[in-house]
Amino acid sequence: MSAGHLLVEVAGPLTTVQDLGRPGYAHLGVPRSGALDRPALLLGNRLVGNPPDAAGLEITLGPFAAVACRAGTVALTGAAAPLRVGGRPAPLNAPVPVRAGDRIEVGRAVLGLRAYLAADGGLALPPVLSSRSTDTLSLLGPPVLRPGDRLPLGPAAGKPAAVDVAPRAALGVPIVLGITWGPRADRFTDARMLGTAEYRIRSESNRVGARLSGPALTRADAGELPSEGIVLGAVQVPADGQPLVFLADHPTTGGYPVVAVVDTADLPLLAQARPGDTVRFRGRPQQ
Repeated sequence: MSAGHLLVEVAGPLTTVQDLGRPGYAHLGVPRSGALDRPALLLGNRLVGNPPDAAGLEITLGPFAAVACRAGTVALTGAAAPLRVGGRPAPLNAPVPVRAGDRIEVGRAVLGLRAYLAADGGLALPPVLSSRSTDTLSLLGPPVLRPGDRLPLGPAAGKPAAVDVAPRAALGVPIVLGITWGPRADRFTDARMLGTAEYRIRSESNRVGARLSGPALTRADAGELPSEGIVLGAVQVPADGQPLVFLADHPTTGGYPVVAVVDTADLPLLAQARPGDTVRFRGRPQQ
């Protein structure tokens, strides 16, 4: 696409601009943010010929609709959701040509939760701390999208790719997350239960963290910890004993103990998890 914009008509429950985030600012209290399902955004950018760090849209559940004011290419990846371009059904995980004036429509996801819409040239919004990502916790970056928003597009950087067959996370299946124990596993009498019990995603989950419901973990020490650094994927256990897995918009410090940290490669599974989905953890036995 040459320079132009997308005109948002339907924004859905939560649609945000995301790229690969703003690492390196945790010491200032700024989370990394960025796409929750990074492989999905990377795939979309490859399909439309963008560099990996180009900004696209993260569409939670849907629906979403926008009009393209110029011709070019788009791709929808991540959650399985019906896509129509110019009134015609279009494939997922593939480059789709767009004519000037075409309406791009993304329906409600039928599997998974978050779809990623990439357009050639990427979204050319002003960066904040070197990123165009919307951070829902610190409110940095572009605001959550609303109908009537105009999203500027940059010039095309490369040619659309052929259909990409890179492996993608399975959708709609039980989720198993690899973990590394610690740093505060010793604060619980039954930390090992996390590696055997079944949990479910709670409806309060969001871009900050996936809240889980299941067997409560019991503290061996009722005393509170001083606040300490929190990393992406940290499994924090609040006072009610129900685990919380921190995602891209997580706070940079916290006082509740962290029993384990989820493997980074498994976090896209949580990005696509819906309330009620089953989650299990697997980790090395504690020494």
